[in-house]
Amino acid sequence: MANGDSIKIGLKCEESGDINYTTHKNPKTHTEKMALKKYSPRLKKHTIHKEIKLKS
Repeated sequence: MANGDSIKIGLKCEESGDINYTTHKNPKTHTEKMALKKYSPRLKKHTIHKEIKLKS
């Protein structure tokens, strides 16, 4: 679970533009933006997902 130091982020697919995943991260320890290779259900393949800010 997320504690008080973390913020809610979304992972947006670079190819389709969909926000497929949400997670939390601590901005004090992870200052750079996350970029992960995750599965995109719409495209039915693994693509790069980059971090975007979500409303809390």
